[in-house]
Amino acid sequence: MKLLMIDRNGEYGLGVKLDDRIVDIRAALEIWPDPRVPSDIMDLIGGGAEALAALKNYLRQLTSSEKADICITSEHDIQFGPCVTRPNKIICIGLNYRKHAAETNAAIPEYPILFNKLNNTLTGHLQDVQLPERVSSEVDYEAELVIVMGKTTKYAEIDEALDHVFGYSCVNDLSARDLQFRTHQWLLGKSCDGFSPLGPYLVTADEVEDPNNLYIKCLINGEVRQHSNTSDMIFRCSEIVSYVSRHMTLDPGDIILTGTPEGVVLGYPKEKRVYLRAGDVVTVEIEKLGRLTNRMVSE
Repeated sequence: MKLLMIDRNGEYGLGVKLDDRIVDIRAALEIWPDPRVPSDIMDLIGGGAEALAALKNYLRQLTSSEKADICITSEHDIQFGPCVTRPNKIICIGLNYRKHAAETNAAIPEYPILFNKLNNTLTGHLQDVQLPERVSSEVDYEAELVIVMGKTTKYAEIDEALDHVFGYSCVNDLSARDLQFRTHQWLLGKSCDGFSPLGPYLVTADEVEDPNNLYIKCLINGEVRQHSNTSDMIFRCSEIVSYVSRHMTLDPGDIILTGTPEGVVLGYPKEKRVYLRAGDVVTVEIEKLGRLTNRMVSE
């Protein structure tokens, strides 16, 4: 199932993608209420298998109704919010692709490198992202696969870790390199407003099967800059979930950014680095998960 959040003037409501149509669940529930069906993505994730089953059953009934068109619309007629709106934690894994580590002359890490981003970075598909031009001139793109947790998880074994995952999404881990490397801590360069466009969809784990066998791309103004496969990860998704859960409890709705492949601006020689500018359109594309597009604008 492909889930999304519809933004109505800052208020988010759950949507479901069916082929080229979007079912507005919140709008449907206003007409045909069902207390078992969540209208918010966080409630759906937190409700587990029971909530997801209720949503699927509601969809079957709704789409067979002659009045279903009232709450079915086109993607072109909605405004997207981030597909996960209020994660308790945003955890990131640094240098997790072999070729990306090589292009930045970094050693292959022995353990996953963890850092975090904050909720102010979240924004949706097709939303403009303001470049923080007053404080940075070196904003870089990073196409990444996101893991969205579905269960409270502590000390998960590697072979069972993915059973705790609700689904997956695309993210652009935007990074102000001049701020990121000002100190040894990366938070500042990673947490400017809008620096984690997330979506367009949250795709449930059953539709993805193997998250470590997906092509991943980043395009700038239509030009392919990153083109890899999640099989190049140093630490696989199951290892990441297991490792993080050994050190902190993961909650439903927590998101984990799993690292970026080679092709970022930082990987070029200094004289060839051209960082993002106002007007640039950045698209992150991951197999089975869709295409996430955002335009960079001036503050």
